[in-house]
Amino acid sequence: MSELPDGVAGVIVSLMREVPDFPEPGVQFKDLTPVLADARGLAAVSTAIAEIARGADLVAGVDARGFLLGGAVAVTLGIGVLAVRKGGKLPPPVLGETYTLEYGSATLEVPAEGIDLAGRSIVVIDDVLATGGTLAATHQLLTKAGANVTGAVVMMELAALGGRAALPQLEVTSLYTV
Repeated sequence: MSELPDGVAGVIVSLMREVPDFPEPGVQFKDLTPVLADARGLAAVSTAIAEIARGADLVAGVDARGFLLGGAVAVTLGIGVLAVRKGGKLPPPVLGETYTLEYGSATLEVPAEGIDLAGRSIVVIDDVLATGGTLAATHQLLTKAGANVTGAVVMMELAALGGRAALPQLEVTSLYTV
């Protein structure tokens, strides 16, 4: 087993897989799945995110890799995790937020009953910040539910896509920016 580099960004870079021409020619896809599948990688990333999220009442993991990170962070902090699901995956009633994508639209949902989000201090966790649409919709959804979204943390930010510009009202921390 090889030694991982110091620093969480170095760990991410050393474990992520780059896939040329996916999902279309000319795109250099950065696959974070190997980071999460490596026990040391998952520990490094979840520990770093937990330090940033400290003080939150609840973490919100965005479908789907945000679930994995959110669960690990919640256990580390001794708090709960809220799964922010893609539309149609939760039983009613739900609160939803629809947003536009470059190729259509999508909806994110949380339960409207059973979890009181009013006044809760929440940090949103996701794997990648690209154009910012998913994080912006999550922020709007949780705010609509009465939560106080104190920030968001992502494993990787694709800076060239300008996602931060869509999130002027949200403090975003990225563990690795490319």
